[in-house]
Amino acid sequence: MTFFFETLLGGLLAGTMYSLVAIGFVLIYKASGVFNFAQGSMLLFAALTFVSLHDQGVPFALALLLTVLVMIVGALLIERLVLRPLVNRSQITLFMATLGLSFIIEGLAQGLMGSQVRALDLGIDDVPLFLGPLMLSQFDLIAAAAAVVLVTALALLFNKTRIGVSLRAVADDTTAALSIGINLNRIWQIVWAVAGVVGLVAGLLWGARQGVQFSLSLVVLKALPVLIIGGFTSIGGAIVGGLIVGAAENLAEVYIGPLIGGGITPWFAYVLALAFLYIRPAGLFGERAIERV
Repeated sequence: MTFFFETLLGGLLAGTMYSLVAIGFVLIYKASGVFNFAQGSMLLFAALTFVSLHDQGVPFALALLLTVLVMIVGALLIERLVLRPLVNRSQITLFMATLGLSFIIEGLAQGLMGSQVRALDLGIDDVPLFLGPLMLSQFDLIAAAAAVVLVTALALLFNKTRIGVSLRAVADDTTAALSIGINLNRIWQIVWAVAGVVGLVAGLLWGARQGVQFSLSLVVLKALPVLIIGGFTSIGGAIVGGLIVGAAENLAEVYIGPLIGGGITPWFAYVLALAFLYIRPAGLFGERAIERV
């Protein structure tokens, strides 16, 4: 049983890393109803900007602050140059715009900062910690703590401020929100800026774990099962979905993997997501679409 609980808790902690990526998608989807394919590229650009500044001798705190400013400025430019001209266009048009945007961001990152793999040291040693008889990863514990802090901050922002009320109004009914004077462009700017900061946090943690490289942008593919399971419109759902995916992957690799020759981790989450699409298409916390005819 000790081994089972170690495997389960290790999976739950690893799942918080998936949740951090998924939260960025949820923020954009809640504000515009668009799946932002460029979130992975934003994650990569943020991590690459930070490590480039830090490698040039910029102190850690200043490099972090400058990267946050870069992501906010980038979000404002995206809203002004890409999203604003496409207001009232179809969702597929906006999705294709974010798809093209992802390639532009990656190309810009490569042109400005190169394509070599960079090591990123956050000062967090991935050493085992013992919780009674259970052995857990220190890095995973810190990543989980970062996810808790981030979700708490987002909950306060979107539930206790006027910005949050405006965002919920836009998410519920864009036309009604516009009719009462809510500035849609301003909401998009704020949401994309927050998504950029979330991408920075996720990028730093993922970059510290596997190096800052261009394959880092593909981590978005791991967020898809999380979003399907938790729901595209719920930050809490992104957390729960990440925990489910992380735990299921770990348990499946240990208990099912040996029966079929191993290698189950890369695809098991998608099997789980497919099952959820059959049972609950909107996800655990997603909003069911109701159409009246």
